[in-house]
Amino acid sequence: MKRAISVPTLLALFLCAACVTINVYFPAAAAEKAADRIIDDVWDKDTPRPGGTVVPPQSSLPSRFLVAALDFVISPAHAAQPDIDISSPEVQRVKASLEARFSSLKPYFDSGAVGLTGDGLVAVRDPNAVPLAQRNAVKALVADENRDRLALYQQIANANGQPQWAGQIQSVFAQRWVAKAQPGWWYQDSSGWKQK
Repeated sequence: MKRAISVPTLLALFLCAACVTINVYFPAAAAEKAADRIIDDVWDKDTPRPGGTVVPPQSSLPSRFLVAALDFVISPAHAAQPDIDISSPEVQRVKASLEARFSSLKPYFDSGAVGLTGDGLVAVRDPNAVPLAQRNAVKALVADENRDRLALYQQIANANGQPQWAGQIQSVFAQRWVAKAQPGWWYQDSSGWKQK
């Protein structure tokens, strides 16, 4: 004998399904913040300078009480903002490789021999700016950098359970690498090479 599902039961099931709907839209703002954190680390922008100690701000007791009260009233699941996880071992390994290579690449960014491309990679912009004896080494540096950058974009997407985001993450990084480039460095856009 079949039992009919009542309207209130159907309504309850619908509401439950609506509550557990998972948004898989690409969190562009969170991706931009994640890109900035990685770029700052790779380009060593947040290294503490000698003589300066950074003391993290401490929250006061009333503010901690307020946060706890808000967590009780609004569940953390509902209050959570979209975030991009960049803490996976794979992401950290690629980031460390980029950091280690930067000191070798920086002189070529500074001289204009190497520039930032519009797709989040790097390229030899002016081979004549590199002595002939060093050109193969610079090409190898650029190839290694691009391999790691592509791996970084894919590993971030994988770490967030959305491998299809790799292209969007690469686009975000392409903009942020240029935005954070040092004055005098070269970058490529739709109209060609430009100097920042």
